[in-house]
This record gives sequence, C-alpha cells and structure tokens, in this order.
Amino acid sequence: MKILIQKVHINDLHSLHNGTIKDILIENGVVKKIQENISETADTLIQEPGLQVSAGWVDIFSHFGDPGYEYKETLESGAHAAAAGGYTDVFVIPDTKPVVDIKGQVEYIKQKSKSLNVNILPIGAVTRNLEGKDLAEMYDMHGSGAIAFSDGTRPVQSAGVLLKALQYVKAFNGVIIQVPDDKSVGANGLMHEGIVSTRLGLPGKPMMAEELIIARDIKLARYTESKIHFTGVTSPRSLEYIRRAKDAGLSVSCSVTPYHLYFSDEDLIDYDTNLKVYPPLRTKSDISALKQAVLDGTVDCIATHHFPHEYDSKIVEFEYAKYGMTGLETAYSVLRTVLPEINGQQMADLFSLNARRIFGLTQPEINEGKTCCLTLYQPDMPWVPQEESFHSKSKNTPFIGKQLRGKVIGIINVEKVFLNN
Repeated sequence: MKILIQKVHINDLHSLHNGTIKDILIENGVVKKIQENISETADTLIQEPGLQVSAGWVDIFSHFGDPGYEYKETLESGAHAAAAGGYTDVFVIPDTKPVVDIKGQVEYIKQKSKSLNVNILPIGAVTRNLEGKDLAEMYDMHGSGAIAFSDGTRPVQSAGVLLKALQYVKAFNGVIIQVPDDKSVGANGLMHEGIVSTRLGLPGKPMMAEELIIARDIKLARYTESKIHFTGVTSPRSLEYIRRAKDAGLSVSCSVTPYHLYFSDEDLIDYDTNLKVYPPLRTKSDISALKQAVLDGTVDCIATHHFPHEYDSKIVEFEYAKYGMTGLETAYSVLRTVLPEINGQQMADLFSLNARRIFGLTQPEINEGKTCCLTLYQPDMPWVPQEESFHSKSKNTPFIGKQLRGKVIGIINVEKVFLNN
C-alpha cells in the first residue's frame, strides 16, 4: 500500500529534513521518498493545510481495564482512542484484575494487542497485588516485555520497599514510575486543600503529600543510583526538587497531565465529577508554575493519565465518584490550547522523543529507507470535542463542548494506518 503525504512540515531532530516542508511517500510501512514534490499515484493521499509530522507519540500512563474492567475500556477501544489522539505507543498501568504482577499477565497483554494499530506496552507492578509489601517478579516481567514498573494509582508508600525495588531494577536498567502521593497525609481528601475546598465543604488533600514523596524518593534514587520517573506532578515545590535532582546528575524525570495545565480547583465550584482526578487539580498560581516548567524543559513528558469510567461511576455524589477522566484523545489539543507558544520541536520532545529516551524505546527517524512510525497533526485547526466523536468506550471528560486549538490527523505505525474523519 502506498501513502502520499503532501506539503508536511517535519519535526524530527533525527531527520535530514528536520524543519522543512516536504512530500513523503510511504510504501508498505517504509519511507520511500522525501522530496519537494512527489507526483506518484498513491492508495491514500493525505493533504491538510499547515500539516505537521513527528515521530510517533508515546503515552506513559494509561488504564485500559483489560483484564477485569473491560466495561470501562478494552485493549481494542483503548488502542482506537490512542490512535485518534496521535499515539503509536501507550504504556498501560498494572491496576487490572488480576494485577499485572507476573510475566503471564505481561504476555497476555502483549499477545492480545499484537494486531492493534497501537503498540501497547505493559507496566509491571512493583509489588505483589499492588499491596506495597513484597516485590513482584520484576526481572521475569522485564524479560516478557514490561516497559517499566509502577504500582499505578497505589504508589509505593514504604521507603524500604521502594529502596529494594530501585536496587532490583538496576540489574536491567529499569525505571520505576511513581505517582507522588503520601497516602497518610490528607487520606480522606477529595480535592486540593485550600480556600475552594473550604468553601465547597469538601475535605482537602494538601500538596505536602506530593512533596514528601518526591523529596524522599529523590534521596532513594541518589542512594541507589537508579532511575525514577514521577508522573502527575502538580506542585511548584516538587518541580524545584526535581530541577535540583537533575542538576545534580540524578536519573530523575517527570511528566504532567494536560488537564492539570487547563483546569484549577476553582473549576470544581459546580461539583463536576469529571474533574475529580488523582492527583487533584491545584490553584491557578500552581498552574502557572507547571506551564513554566513545561516551557523551560523541567517537565520531560506529557502523560495523559487516561482513566476511563462507565456512566454510573461518575453520575453520583462527588464523594462517591471515581477518580479520573479520559485523556488520550484530547491531550494534544489541550496542550496546544494552554501553551500556544510551544514550537513543533518542543511538542515532539514532550510527546515522543523524551519518553523514548527515558524508557529505552526505539527512536523512529523520518528518513528515506526507515520504518514508518509517524504522528500527523494540524497545530492551528480549531476543534470542539463532541461525545459522539470519541473512540474510547467511556466518555468521562470535561472537554466535551470546549473550544480547543490543534487537531490530530492520524498515525501511521508501520503498515497500520489510522486517520481521523
């Protein structure tokens, strides 16, 4: 099959054509030609004003529900949502039933997702059954294809257990992913602790819970000389800790979610359960600090924290609603909307290059003769998400009806093609 992409701006530091506008001809999953003008007939023609392309995007923290929670999301529906959002690779967390804490569960996800248009990469559990006590079989899971290790939405609370885990993964240069949250601080908190939580009469979760874990885990990473990645960072002080760790040469990296850059705790005034997320939404001043950290390179990646929920989990009182929103299909547009000053190369770094470097993924190149792994997007196209346009099995997102800027056109992942209508 031949695909011709016309007049596309190439954002790829590894490409000989980086920063130029070219035609790209793809044949059977391989880039055949990159030229000023290609006149060959193709089976599929892609032509959009202002079209841009980068190496395929990577999401490092999503929940696809399979096995055990297929009524929220399946591997198939999650892959469609990821492709619609521009992702060629997605890391799925181990919070399933059963938990992904043995190599058999890793192999189940790898085998079941082989035919999908997106590469689904399992994250193995750090501890058995996510209980935070005994280490899981991380070496065996790594051998079966686990991309990284995390206890998902139940981050490791014991310093001793995490110390052993960081030492253990050094044997194969592995990475531990932590959602930074001390569960004992503000254990019953439903939102950010502050003026708004007081006004709404909701128990709050202070940022100190995040900062304590980040400070502790950086010390553990220094002691073990191992790799740790913090995802869902929301605190300006946390960002300062991470900057210092990087300056000291530690293998510390971090990611933020698009919705933490868009919404603040003030948006919870109407008790919208789609805005009940983990970690919680912070203040407007905190958002400004997060945005600056994205722009100055402190933040390495954008993580969607895609948490789909069925209707009944959100249409309840705020106290009883499940945490999380879907995020794969809106991530790019939200980031483009809140940070329009980000250039094409910064976008490629945040969505693809940095994640591939941190987690040791193959780095695709947009060069002739190279296997195709591309994300196509139009940075200035206006987009208003509608419920019927989502591919995820669940629709728990507050972005429906919002005016966003930037639209994903689709992906080409070797011979698998997905194009948005």
